[in-house]
Amino acid sequence: MALSMDDVDRFEAARPRLEAIAYRLLGSAGEAEDAVQETFLRWQAADVGRIEVPEAWLTKVLTNYCLNQLTSARARRETYVGRWLPEPLLAGDPMLGPAETAEQRDSVSYAVLVLLERLSPGERAVYVLREAFGYPHREVAEILDITEAASQQIHHRAKKHVADGRTRTEIDEAAARRIVEEFLTAATSGRTEPLVRLLTQDAVSVGDGGGKIPARAKAFEGALAVATFLRGLFKPSDAKRAWIGGAPGIYASTANGGPAVVAVVDGRVVGITCLEVTPEGIVAVRSQVNPDKLLRATERWAAAHHGEAPLHTL
Repeated sequence: MALSMDDVDRFEAARPRLEAIAYRLLGSAGEAEDAVQETFLRWQAADVGRIEVPEAWLTKVLTNYCLNQLTSARARRETYVGRWLPEPLLAGDPMLGPAETAEQRDSVSYAVLVLLERLSPGERAVYVLREAFGYPHREVAEILDITEAASQQIHHRAKKHVADGRTRTEIDEAAARRIVEEFLTAATSGRTEPLVRLLTQDAVSVGDGGGKIPARAKAFEGALAVATFLRGLFKPSDAKRAWIGGAPGIYASTANGGPAVVAVVDGRVVGITCLEVTPEGIVAVRSQVNPDKLLRATERWAAAHHGEAPLHTL
């Protein structure tokens, strides 16, 4: 059924919210875009004039499509090469969605996206709709075809799982930059001691290369092990430059609202390292170097017209 321009405009007005929901559910910008496109196709095929509340209809279609994708993704990730990590989004990306409240900012933090991978698809959907977008349990229940009581129970369980896995720490952009600059100074010093001082004793480091860029599947655990690894990671070498196509410039930035190290070669983002910070220090260092998960970041980097010189070059 052909859509009127008003119907198309109504969908486009909803697109940013739909993309933000899908990204939180799937942990992938590319998959989120595909989910929103599939929702548009179903909107196009529907008898739009009979849909009483378009926003609710679109959210229901999108969420249930994402639930199907999450179920199949679990099977796909069993054959994924190395450790699977979410796709990080740089500051200002509209797919990050609303950030007015601490709950909204927290729901899209990189640490929480990693923790959401531990939840069942249903738990993840309830958590995202309730925490990030403030849907009342009555509407969550309607979207997911469950009872309101079930929505409340699932939300309580999911929120506890997420809370048990981390300590929430709010960091503004200026503080994030200072943390990254201090981290880079330590990481490029050639010594482990400055890094150890920045890390918590139970710090971990993990990377996602998707089988395309070398990244160890098993996490490094403990401050000394992580510091030793990072010292080598930030040491320039011809082999690293060959893998990524040049000598990367290293910048301080933010990704998913937290401090991040961004590596760029000829305008192409080749790595984003997200730092999870607690009052005790850096508790996790997660590096995304899979080229397939850096395409949107590269677009965002180019659009931001970064003209400043890198803090370091490897």
